Amino acid sequence: MHNEQIESWQHHHIFNTDKKAIEKSTFIVVVITFVTMIAEILFGWLSHSMALLADGWHMGTHAFALGISLLAYVMARKYAKDRSFTFGTWKIEILGAYTSAIVLGLVGLIMIYSSVERLLYPLSIYYNQALLVAFIGLSVNVVCALILNRGGHTLDHDHHHGESHDHHHEDLNLKSAYLHVVADALTSILAIAALFGAKYFNFVWLDPFMGIVGAGLILHWSFMLLRETGGILLQREIDNPIADEIKHEIESDGDSIISDLHIWKVAQCKYACIVSLVTSKNYSIEDYKKRLANVHELAHVTIEVHECER
Repeated sequence: MHNEQIESWQHHHIFNTDKKAIEKSTFIVVVITFVTMIAEILFGWLSHSMALLADGWHMGTHAFALGISLLAYVMARKYAKDRSFTFGTWKIEILGAYTSAIVLGLVGLIMIYSSVERLLYPLSIYYNQALLVAFIGLSVNVVCALILNRGGHTLDHDHHHGESHDHHHEDLNLKSAYLHVVADALTSILAIAALFGAKYFNFVWLDPFMGIVGAGLILHWSFMLLRETGGILLQREIDNPIADEIKHEIESDGDSIISDLHIWKVAQCKYACIVSLVTSKNYSIEDYKKRLANVHELAHVTIEVHECER
């Protein structure tokens, strides 16, 4: 067998797309969040403001989670050419998103505990300080959300350019970072509403109640993200439209029948598959691969052909 023929069958295993724009956006958001955290803790300590201190440490949890997302992007890029990662490094991003979702869930649980405690044992609130902190937090998170959103749109534009399929794909690592920012912004909005209600209408219970409402939404987002990322890490595919396309293309001759099919994600919008099929005609593996060329999401295809008499 000639070396040229062997080389024609070989291909790279870098399936993921270039995400330098998102990595840069995430880095900027991490820096902004970290600087805000330090500033709030420092000024809270100097001014003896518990509201500033509490929000500073709350910012710290989000800075930690955003740092995980950033680290995942960096590692996925750094080890992209490492052949020890058999199907590429995209799942480093998914692992980062999974970990970030756990942190998001912990934040929600802590919020519920703190809110219930505040309902049972109300404390006097320094409304002006608390409102200042809430507005600062909301402003920072709006800026961070816009930065992440811009980075995400850059990737979407690059990905959809020239694509003929329109299957739903998401950058779950970016989504996890975005949810942390949105969760923090939501907390600030609910806090502002609650503080105004308590300050002007004496609805003291509104502050902890809004905390529970916000925590409930955060836990819901955490669960959804854990389910999405966990399914990918466990290579779980349910009702995948790619499977229908593969079946349609392979069995289009009216003779070939797929006997076994395995599909799993190797990148945000790329799949690998192993196809076992039965045919009574003399079709080659290359014939079947040409059929699957129409399924643009397939990045790695292995085909096993069994001949049978009809």
